[in-house]
Amino acid sequence: MKKYFAPLLFLFILLTSLSSFSQSEKEYKVVCVGYYNLENLFDTILNPELLFAEEFTPEGSSHWTSERYYDKLNNMAHAISMMAIDVTPDGVALLGVSEIENRGVLEDLVMEDAIKDRNYQIVHYDTPDRRGIDVSLLYNPKYFEVISWKAHPLTLPNDTNFRTRSQLVVTGLLDGEEISIVVNHWPSRRGGEKKSRPKRNAAGYLGRHIVDSLLAINKDAKIMFMGDLNDDPVNPSVLEHLGAKGKQSDLKDNDLFNPMFKMYKDGVGSLAYRDNWNLFDQVIVSQGLLGKDYSTYKFYKARVLNKSFLKQKEGRYKGYPYRTFAGGVYIGGYSDHFPVYIMLIKEAE
Repeated sequence: MKKYFAPLLFLFILLTSLSSFSQSEKEYKVVCVGYYNLENLFDTILNPELLFAEEFTPEGSSHWTSERYYDKLNNMAHAISMMAIDVTPDGVALLGVSEIENRGVLEDLVMEDAIKDRNYQIVHYDTPDRRGIDVSLLYNPKYFEVISWKAHPLTLPNDTNFRTRSQLVVTGLLDGEEISIVVNHWPSRRGGEKKSRPKRNAAGYLGRHIVDSLLAINKDAKIMFMGDLNDDPVNPSVLEHLGAKGKQSDLKDNDLFNPMFKMYKDGVGSLAYRDNWNLFDQVIVSQGLLGKDYSTYKFYKARVLNKSFLKQKEGRYKGYPYRTFAGGVYIGGYSDHFPVYIMLIKEAE
């Protein structure tokens, strides 16, 4: 296969901010990798095979017209264009997305003016979810070349009628380095957190199986496990079943590192419910992306994009994510989740 070495942008970082280095200034390459729950990005065409299919049509309860659809696309593209823009003018090179109806809405999204110049390409799979919402990966071909991809369905042995989003695994070359991305949208807390917990524990176990399979091929595999997990970094599905720990010093063989753990403990959230903040949206990394040897890409920092334009400006929910609908009323916002991303850096040659 042809290898693609992209001309990556440079990031200058004063190494006093990296406590393990002495005071000096070095030049680094940087790429940013993110995740965004797009909150019901549906087109206006009726798909009778989907649950609640009529809701997102002009005649449906959401009165989902072409005007509203294109306003939603414009908002989503604007938010994506602002992710990591203070780090690199090209923003996120890789972006996992969820709550999208089909490939067509992504094809419309990537042609929006705000991100059209990035030439995002799409990896998409129609998952068996009853609502018809999928997970996908957008990637900038200037930075990343796809080698392979596969979708892993989540099943429950005791519930043969259970249908939800598959976990999408994409492996490719990032500036010549092999990296795997696992995009997720775990089962919701519908019916209550405790009652629905076994479904997310099962999702964590499936994720663990996927990660272990990648590590069995290469024990130093560079893996980014991302998504709306519908659980916080401290919940058993993430901490125990997936094996994503919050401290690098606690990591054992094959454990993952979750940089969102400390952020959650510090009160940072990506969505709010009943005046409580959760950090369901996470980007978790394998140990192959950790360490002090920056001759290859390593994890540097994680962020939640919670700029003011993404927040509700007034009322009871002031400061919450500015969503498309609130209480069943169209308000024309973005999403009920904030986007998240991480930075990977390596020394420039």
